[in-house]
Amino acid sequence: MPLVPTSSIVDAAREARVGAAAFNVIHLETAEALVTAAERTGIPLILQISENCIRYHGSLLPITRATLALAEGSTARIAVHLDHITDADLVRQGITAGVGSVMVDASALPYEENVATTADLAAWCHERDAYVEAELGEVGGKDGVHAPGVRTDPDEALAFVRATGVDALAVAVGSSHAMQERTAVLDKDLITALHTALPVPLVLHGSSGVPDEELRRAIAAGMTKINISTHLVSVFTHSIRRTLGADPSLVDSRKYVKPAREAVAEEAARLLGVLGTPATVLGRYATQASARG
Repeated sequence: MPLVPTSSIVDAAREARVGAAAFNVIHLETAEALVTAAERTGIPLILQISENCIRYHGSLLPITRATLALAEGSTARIAVHLDHITDADLVRQGITAGVGSVMVDASALPYEENVATTADLAAWCHERDAYVEAELGEVGGKDGVHAPGVRTDPDEALAFVRATGVDALAVAVGSSHAMQERTAVLDKDLITALHTALPVPLVLHGSSGVPDEELRRAIAAGMTKINISTHLVSVFTHSIRRTLGADPSLVDSRKYVKPAREAVAEEAARLLGVLGTPATVLGRYATQASARG
């Protein structure tokens, strides 16, 4: 199937009030697992390649071309997206290589510089029909906009969107990057306020630390694109540990990577179902729970 535009997945999810799943690629095996999950469920998926992933592989083209090839050869509706890109050259390389969207991350810069950098790259991308996500941030914060305790102001967010022309905005509502426990509680009132104030879809980074039902509530409140990386990386790694622990004599990496790839495919498929649950269904869950009460 031809590559699907990120905008089509995000816009359809926003209209249906479901989550647009965006899962990060780490290497070829995780990309294969994620594509398998999309094919098994029939739910659209955005494959994300981060700047950290690109640095790990040494350059953009090998992992990007492999991911694009998997997406284009799949029967599922899949988009490919660059995530947390701070290097303008990588933005240009990725879009030129065929990636359909990018998250321009200038959030570590002072506000005015963030606006100027993001607006410039957004204009360049839009000339090439590419979709652009961005975020606000705090100077000096290791995790930028998603450092613990940081929150997005709706008025500032609206001004940022108008000044930059971005198509989607990552907002800080209580999640944090690289959480290994799913214990985060999100500010659903703030999500609703941001959803009401902004003309573009909202993006939740750091979703690995958010429990299933909290993700559903966030989507019902107005969140659209849901980014997950660390949780699926953990599934992959824990599977390898189990396999090697059961047979320390294993040396053929295919024999411990294959079950890890399958474990990621299973969990990614489950998460696609979680994120694809409509808000109306969530409302029925809440009603049934109350009745059981």
